Amino acid sequence: MTSHLPVLLDECIELLAPRATGVYLDCTYGGGGHTEALLAAAACHVKSLDCDPAAAQRATATAQRFPGRFEFIAQNFRNLDCVPGYFDGVLMDIGVSSYQLDIPERGFSFRFAAPNDMRMNPSRGRSAAEFLEHATRDELVRAVRDYGEEPRWHRVVNAIEAARGTGRLAQTTSFAELVAEAAPPPPGPRGVHPATRTFQGVRIAVNDELEALAEALPKAFSKLNTGGVLAVISFHSLEDRLVKRYMNGVSGRPVDRDDSRNQDERVKNADLLTRKAVQPSEAEQARNPRSRSARLRAVRRLAV
Repeated sequence: MTSHLPVLLDECIELLAPRATGVYLDCTYGGGGHTEALLAAAACHVKSLDCDPAAAQRATATAQRFPGRFEFIAQNFRNLDCVPGYFDGVLMDIGVSSYQLDIPERGFSFRFAAPNDMRMNPSRGRSAAEFLEHATRDELVRAVRDYGEEPRWHRVVNAIEAARGTGRLAQTTSFAELVAEAAPPPPGPRGVHPATRTFQGVRIAVNDELEALAEALPKAFSKLNTGGVLAVISFHSLEDRLVKRYMNGVSGRPVDRDDSRNQDERVKNADLLTRKAVQPSEAEQARNPRSRSARLRAVRRLAV
């Protein structure tokens, strides 16, 4: 049985400041921790999205605990524009949940021998094994080098291509061994497993996570009432970069160092609530090591 600890929970509640009669959207229900904290903080209403069928099953318990104030919608957060109405706060917690990591048959972790799947919704799209068997070399490079940020990506990609048809890409453990052989750890004390970056990159590619986030950010902002808050938790540097650029843009700030627009060319539609990304406290990191890479950013929408 897995346990789920919502990341940066107190910080999210402080930023979103739920109030009675307010309406909030949790774009990634996951284990329900953030949703239930919002519902417990005030007599508000919350709608939650998730494309994972297992999340829909968990959501029935939330509906029973908060009758009439909670609605679950089985959708990927990139489709949040299908949700009717506007909101006083929108929360996005991007990435894989503890439930997905800790259930072997989901294939997200090489800690367990399981089919190499990694899909957020296991009924749709290509599994990781299918992706690895059939992706073009450019797609593999993007997954391993760009998304996984693996410095020895060339060796890993070559090993994947050489292993096609052998069965080694079909299972999590055999795929992890393949990566470790192609890019072995340096001598000395054991650190992060050498397959960690590649697994992360393949998961991002299989679920189209960066493109989904890029689509969802403007949709989420457009769903805010005046004074509404958009809060986003990310776990990957590329995700955090997307969030930072978008929030700087809607706040009338330079989106990056190369932004040469004059101040009068920028449109300010929001106040930036987090000048720097909020990170988990040392106490939270000790309690939940998976929170270490989490970064929280938020903006408040000005007049609609």
